[in-house]
Amino acid sequence: MTDKLYSVLFLCTGNSARSIMAESILNREGRGRFRAFSAGSHPKGHVDPLVLSLLAKTNYPTDGLRSKSWDEFAAPGAPDLDFVFTVCDNAAGEVCPAWPGQPITAHWGMPDPVGSTGSDVEKAALCVEVMRMLNNRIGLFTALPISSLDRLSMQNRLDAIGQSNA
Repeated sequence: MTDKLYSVLFLCTGNSARSIMAESILNREGRGRFRAFSAGSHPKGHVDPLVLSLLAKTNYPTDGLRSKSWDEFAAPGAPDLDFVFTVCDNAAGEVCPAWPGQPITAHWGMPDPVGSTGSDVEKAALCVEVMRMLNNRIGLFTALPISSLDRLSMQNRLDAIGQSNA
């Protein structure tokens, strides 16, 4: 008998930076246990070049990454989702579609590296910091004994990860 493959959707308004990074990180770090996706409520239609460059430099997968609408994941034939995480405050405040699979949801808000003001160097530094935060939170998530936690315990743990200073 094989272990369950958990489907995870990361959401951000533009789906060009934070949610894209989270998708790539989880697809590498959770290989075999998790299948990650990302989407946005108002996708920009492109992945930020700074994000793609950082992912490539740190050996995270970039193939197939694209900015897309969250409607793709609420449409017939979409994968059943086990978890949905918002990684920006705007997306967390929006009314989301009904997701197939009745996923557990949590908010893991963090700063927007590409929407921030400042020089290119400052934006790159913030991008690295956001990637570090995502790596830490995703590491905490993948270490959870998911199959042995009831839904309420899992919700509490996911909320705590989102509140962590990781």
